[in-house]
Amino acid sequence: MILRMLTCVLMLGISLTSTVFAGSERGSRLIAEAGGAAAIPGVAGPAGAPGLAGAAGIQGIPGVPGAPGILDFSDFYALMPGDNAATIGAGTPVLFPQDGSSNGVITRLTDGTFLLPTIGTYLVMFQVSTTEAGQLALNLNSSLIANSVVGRATGTSQIVGISLVTTTTPNGVIEVVNPPGNSPALTITPDAGGTHSVSAHLVIVRIQ
Repeated sequence: MILRMLTCVLMLGISLTSTVFAGSERGSRLIAEAGGAAAIPGVAGPAGAPGLAGAAGIQGIPGVPGAPGILDFSDFYALMPGDNAATIGAGTPVLFPQDGSSNGVITRLTDGTFLLPTIGTYLVMFQVSTTEAGQLALNLNSSLIANSVVGRATGTSQIVGISLVTTTTPNGVIEVVNPPGNSPALTITPDAGGTHSVSAHLVIVRIQ
């Protein structure tokens, strides 16, 4: 009798335990499916230590050198009528007796000769109105620069020249001349093409 009662108690306990477990699993599943409440975020941790510096990069390709600049400059001019009243004979310079813009380094020696004080390369440009067909050129230190000769065979337009002149000694002297051996003498035309005085210009720029 007692044994039978113990067996019943044990079976009842097992049945209750199974029911509790089943209820717990089903509850857990329902909570999981419904989603639990969000947790409160934790406090941020301290910043980490700085990392090691990276290796230096490869050196870049060198840039292209800049173009030569303007180092010194001067503009000398004449106005006709008034200036260059006489004709310009062979070997004689055109006169540019008036001063235009300048930084004061390239200067005048006489009305027809001009000082290049610094050894370097100069851009030399001139324009002169002449009545006769003829030629003009540059002299450097009283020597004709052969590749500077320009001329006009016919007509009455200006004679225009442009050259790069490189000096090898300081205080070079440059002038615009009617080349030696040429004839006739050149008339620097007054009032060419109108009623206003006509200019002749000599512009010298040191670029190197």
